[in-house]
Amino acid sequence: MSKSNFVYVVYIRTTLEKAWQALVQGDVTRQYWGNENVSDWKVGSGWEHRGEKGTGPALIVGEVVEVSPPQRLVLTWAYPQDKANRAMHSRVTFDLAPIEDMIKLTVVHDQLDEASDMQKSITEGWPRVLSSMKSFLETGQALDVWAGHPHHTEKMKANR
Repeated sequence: MSKSNFVYVVYIRTTLEKAWQALVQGDVTRQYWGNENVSDWKVGSGWEHRGEKGTGPALIVGEVVEVSPPQRLVLTWAYPQDKANRAMHSRVTFDLAPIEDMIKLTVVHDQLDEASDMQKSITEGWPRVLSSMKSFLETGQALDVWAGHPHHTEKMKANR
């Protein structure tokens, strides 16, 4: 199966530090994503995207590949049932750059199997999540990020 990538860029009126916290602090992540990212954020450590205030089941799992706070975070990304199968892991890179009173956040999700469930999910999922993150950081109000997203709802129910 051939590999593909997904790139999304968003400009957010915030600081690098606040945007970084929104990626790695579970209590912040939950407010705009609905779930928490949990890790010690050290290279080689595992990380999990968990529901239910960080105590629920892992919805996504992976490993921390690179950490350069507050400008770059690279993670592997997989469904929990694929944790042991490295061939099923994709990679997500978050690059943050300051531009005057805002930041440019570039998310590259690569090493995706074309037409896989993961690719289908993230193609709509990343724009929703990052739009909600932008709204939350700029206004304090997140979007209902998963409203009307049946693929995400079905996949997340299957992983619980």
